[in-house]
This record gives sequence, C-alpha cells and structure tokens, in this order.
Amino acid sequence: MTRSDLIEQIQLKNSLLCVGLDSDINRIPLSLIANEDPVFEFNKAIIDATHSYCVSFKINMAFYESRGVEGWQSLEKTIDYINENYPKHFTIADAKRGDIGNTADQYAKAFFEAMDFDAVTVAPYMGRDSILPFLKYTNKFTIVLGITSNDSASDFQMHGEETPLYKEVLVKTATYPFAERLMYVVGATKADALSEIREILPNHFLLIPGVGAQGGSLKEVLHQGLIKDYGLLINSSRGIIFASERNDFALKAKEAAADLQKQMSTLLQESI
Repeated sequence: MTRSDLIEQIQLKNSLLCVGLDSDINRIPLSLIANEDPVFEFNKAIIDATHSYCVSFKINMAFYESRGVEGWQSLEKTIDYINENYPKHFTIADAKRGDIGNTADQYAKAFFEAMDFDAVTVAPYMGRDSILPFLKYTNKFTIVLGITSNDSASDFQMHGEETPLYKEVLVKTATYPFAERLMYVVGATKADALSEIREILPNHFLLIPGVGAQGGSLKEVLHQGLIKDYGLLINSSRGIIFASERNDFALKAKEAAADLQKQMSTLLQESI
C-alpha cells in the first residue's frame, strides 16, 4: 500500500481508526472455544464488524506467538483474511522487532514477504542496522518506537542531558535512506509532546496508541498532531474488541468502532 492509498481511505471514511487485534484467547467468548480456531473466528467477526469504520488493522504478535504453532496459524489466517477481503486496509504487524544484520533481514522477509503486512513496528535501540533492512521494501512501512504510553517509558526515553533520548531517535532515524518509509509510535498519553514532535517530523505518519483504555485524549491528539494529509493513525484495541466479552461481542465492537469514527469525523471537520 502507498501513502496515497492510505490517505485516500482516510478521506473516504473520515476515519483515522486502527483496530488492534490483541486477541487474548482467555477473553474471547466461551461460545467460540469449541471452534477449530477460536481466535481466528473471533478476529474474523471483529474484522467484519469494524472494517467500515477503520482504515487499518494492527495485529499484536504477542497474543499469537504465545500460543505456539496454533497461534501462528491463527495469525496467518487473520492476515490472509484481511488481505483477501479488505485489501484497502493498512495492515500492521505489531512485532517491535529490534535486531541487526541477517536477523533483521529475516524479520523483514517474514512480515513483508511471507505474511504481506504493509507495516511492522521496530525497536531502534540497536541503531540503523536494526531498521535499514526493513526500509528496502517499496510500498512497505517501518514504524519506529518513538515515545510510548506505558508508565515506565521515562526509564530511558526521557533521559538525556540536553535532549531526551526519544527526540534523538526521531531526529537520527529521519535522516536514514528511504526515511519516507518510516512512521513512528507516539503514545496518546504523551500528547503534550506532539507539537514538538511535529517540528521534528512534519510529514511522517504517527501511530497513536493509548486513546481510550489508557486515557489518551482524541481531541488533544488531533489538535497537536494532525497535518495537511492527516499523518495520524489512532489505534484502539481493548476498547473495541472487548467492548463485550459475551456473545454480542461483534455488535458491541461495531458500536464502539462506529462511535470512535464518528468522533474522529467531527474533529476532522472542525480542523478543516
């Protein structure tokens, strides 16, 4: 998918919504457990219910890798289902990989070739060697962890005698070859930093987790982070997929996604 393709979908749907498939098998309805692949059946129902309101799906690898071979099968069926039935949706492998050399090459091959995701999240701690292998792929995007939503983000990200480490990461990575294929994770609970981040990254897309369950303000994120061609993907995971843990889970997910999209549409119209 190209940047223009993603922008077109945002415009068509008046939505910045990314639905996170953090599909914890311990939380899906008991009525699905008897299925051969309950996680895939859960994902399929969520995807069908929410696709009209979102422009992206983000698959959190931990909830699949933790289940071994069965989890990988659920993962592959899920990404195949999206690509075959909703190919205009931007797909993100939330993998947070961070290794170098041949290892990074293999990670890139896994997510961009074998599974055909549009983007993958990476950790930049090991420097350019952990990022450049992903940037070789045309029309694929690498999403660098910038500043995150978790309570202990300050352990490292905010350290620095003059400039916080996360700003050093943003400035440096934006100089890499094919940096136009980079996106960045910026936690919604750090919305007060968005205006400064936009000075460093005026044109890059930002993936914003933390709206809703973690307390981030959608209005503040759009106010501080929106650019001419949008430049934002707002992720919601638990607030949508576990809006209900009963048999009406798909309906409640649809309602939650529709509500969030409506809020986005209103705020986008106010920003024009």
